[in-house]
Amino acid sequence: MRPTTTTALALACAALALPAGVALAATNDDPPSPDVSALAAPFAGHLTMNAQMRAERRQVLVERFTPRVIRIERRTARVKGAHFSRRDQERRLAGRTPAQLRHELRSSRRELHRARRAAAKRRAARRRAAAAATAAPAATAVTAAPAATTTGATAPPHLESIAACESGGNPGAVDASGTYRGKYQFDMGTWASVGGTGDPAAASEAEQDARAAQLYSQSGSSPWPVCGG
Repeated sequence: MRPTTTTALALACAALALPAGVALAATNDDPPSPDVSALAAPFAGHLTMNAQMRAERRQVLVERFTPRVIRIERRTARVKGAHFSRRDQERRLAGRTPAQLRHELRSSRRELHRARRAAAKRRAARRRAAAAATAAPAATAVTAAPAATTTGATAPPHLESIAACESGGNPGAVDASGTYRGKYQFDMGTWASVGGTGDPAAASEAEQDARAAQLYSQSGSSPWPVCGG
């Protein structure tokens, strides 16, 4: 064997005899590949998937609750007769968390309920006041009518006889049904037919005598079928 061949074989055997760790150490001096560097890069400054999902959920709840609160506030203002501005409400609710908006919604509903109850009480009070105001003139007329008997009005004997039979001669008399009224117990249609206006029982005794005399001259005693015979 030639010396060159022997030297080459010796070098190859020496290379094979080197430890594996030494060979690997030589390769570790190379810089990492771009793919490895990208995989190892941190996610600092970026939302994780869970945080992004929570943020989206929060936005959904805000968009759900905010219009509900504004609608209830508008109804409450309408019931109270107060001014309402949607823009002002949107500015007031801006930046609220879903939990805060949920609390606001409950509070707004309670306020609307209270406003409706207060409005119902006001309407009932107005109805009672209107009914009392309507009843007051009628009561005043009935109580004031008997005073007309002091005027000294007189009627012909035949009319006085009819009046005594119909009402006991009381100008303010009203029958139980409320249909026949005054000294001669006129109904409203008959009273109007002889020129009377308003309530016959509220008219003076002199006017009632004059209307009865006019009716008697037109129709005789027939308007009083029971007392005129």
